Amino acid sequence: MNLFDQEEVPQSTQGRPLAERLRPQTLDEFIGQEHILGPGKPLRMQIERDQLNSMILWGPPGVGKTTLASLIAKATKADFIPFSAVMSGIKEIKGVMVEAERNRSMGRRTVIFVDEIHRFNKAQQDAFLPYVERGDVTLIGATTENPSFEVVGALLSRSRTYILRALTVPELVTLLRRGAEMLEVRASDDVLEQMALFSNGDGRSAYNLLELVASAAVDGEITPQALEDSTQRKMLLYDKGGEEHYNLVSALHKSVRSSDVDAALYWLARMMESGEDRMYLARRLVRMAVEDIGMADPKALEQAVAAQQAAHFLGIPEGDQALAQITIYLAMAPKSDAGYNALNRARAAVQARPADPVPMQLRNASTKAMKAWGYGKGYQHAHQFAGALNAMDCLPESLLGTRFYEPKDAGIEKRIAERLEEIRKWREERKSSD
Repeated sequence: MNLFDQEEVPQSTQGRPLAERLRPQTLDEFIGQEHILGPGKPLRMQIERDQLNSMILWGPPGVGKTTLASLIAKATKADFIPFSAVMSGIKEIKGVMVEAERNRSMGRRTVIFVDEIHRFNKAQQDAFLPYVERGDVTLIGATTENPSFEVVGALLSRSRTYILRALTVPELVTLLRRGAEMLEVRASDDVLEQMALFSNGDGRSAYNLLELVASAAVDGEITPQALEDSTQRKMLLYDKGGEEHYNLVSALHKSVRSSDVDAALYWLARMMESGEDRMYLARRLVRMAVEDIGMADPKALEQAVAAQQAAHFLGIPEGDQALAQITIYLAMAPKSDAGYNALNRARAAVQARPADPVPMQLRNASTKAMKAWGYGKGYQHAHQFAGALNAMDCLPESLLGTRFYEPKDAGIEKRIAERLEEIRKWREERKSSD
């Protein structure tokens, strides 16, 4: 008797976690990852054509990595052997590989699934290599960490990496409806959507939350109050794709722009508590740094990008403080939309006019013929002049004298305005004297 001889014995699902009871049995039942499993997508075609190769499934927790590996083995009629990187070592690996090699000689295929493969050390990962190379097994590794850093190069080069994304709110709602039906409870669309938001893209968390809240159902219905009592979190009116979503983010952006730090923190907290994607919030805050602060405080962009990286690195809830910190910074920073307006003016000029040729003095004379045609003639290398300033025109002739950037009297941009005025005045005087 070995791992390959065990027969599936029907077991009662009573008492098992809801996520286990509702684990999909076919690929058609699998929710999410349409970018790799939809019709005509790479992994789906690989499975349907029975051309399975070793692969790494990289994605956040609760998106179906283990389930997908099991379904792949089932669809390709292969033996499925799960491994835990936490519980298994080289001895166990080699023991199973011997059995896999023997079964291959008898025409049976084996899928080895390694959960949390990033927890295997280099020697343990290397133990798979000869069996993967010979085709004795198809290895499917699952990881929440970047495989480029956590999986040995030799194994990674012999595998195809598929990136799995967090489940969307509609996908989680679909899972929750299935769960509610199995638990014989009812819930409104608003309640299901709020539960999906609380689950933060994690299907397993969604099922666990549903089981918790179902125990507080009143006459078989999960009420908003039952959800709030079970989670100790207020159910907020929020639709990540609807009007209230845009109302809240608008309130956050305009509070920062108005330098109202308390209001900005309130709207930030509202969105966080409603389950908003932290990377969406980070992107909006980066936008505020460039759109509403700009050159008045160029460090605002650096701080915003650093906050995004910190929030991504730390996750929830620790990373939320990074987003709060940058919100405070941006609200208190001097404001200027001069850079934003300058780009809009430049774009308007581009769209309203024919595409003027690049002035000859700005063109590179890459060949003798181009030099003879006048390419580069009249070019003045700035570093050959005092103060690295020259009077050479860089705009097309039809736009000479046009000003797109008009800095404001705010923060660092006040000093930039003074410097820019000096440069413009010097150039005008130089041209008039020539």
